[in-house]
Amino acid sequence: MIDAKEADKLFREYRRTGDVAVRNKIVENYIYVAEILAKKFTGRGVEYDDLLQVASEALISGVEKFEPDMGVQFTTYITPTVTGIIKNYFRDYSRAVRPPRRVYSLASKIRAESNEYFKQHGVKPTVKQLSAALGVSEELVIEALEYRAPVSLDAKVGGGDVEGHLYDVIPDLNDGFEKFEDTESLRAEISKLEPTEQRVVALRFMQGKSQSEVGKILGVSQMFVSRAERKIVEKLRESLL
Repeated sequence: MIDAKEADKLFREYRRTGDVAVRNKIVENYIYVAEILAKKFTGRGVEYDDLLQVASEALISGVEKFEPDMGVQFTTYITPTVTGIIKNYFRDYSRAVRPPRRVYSLASKIRAESNEYFKQHGVKPTVKQLSAALGVSEELVIEALEYRAPVSLDAKVGGGDVEGHLYDVIPDLNDGFEKFEDTESLRAEISKLEPTEQRVVALRFMQGKSQSEVGKILGVSQMFVSRAERKIVEKLRESLL
């Protein structure tokens, strides 16, 4: 790794010549920034390799735009830039994945019916009970349950004076849930999850394992883990809003 003085020389040379080889040398020197930030955002439903690609592209763009006379270190300049682009990627990703309209509509009815049933009986309704109550097939109920609507990482969580965004809560490999002020409320809601869901939270959101790795540990498919994540995030969102 080159020192700050040598990096400044390279930046000035690149600004003067536009030499791609010089640019690539700078990128190679600072690629660790992209790797660190990509790793920080793992466990949120997007694989590390995809995050690294987004972060690397942002790094390259940052190198091309950086002015040595700005009066700041490049790492100070690029860190919030790459972080913002990763967050935008999550925002766009969450908007891109949408269930069919009929399934989305039924999922809303299922949530309302499940909440009402739980208030009356203290337990969640079965698929058969939901099917009978809503007048649809059990297969359609299962499909709607699996197609939980994706939740934006900008969704607000908390209540009263305690408020944050979902990306502040789930997850961060370095400081976990500590950024979220109402940590105890979050932990209380996690404790209410089913045992398998709690293991998914621990493996994906706390240990940063990939969906495939979690699937192998739990003996299920990667698709099962992906659906479980959406279900967990939706449960936490509904509980903490």
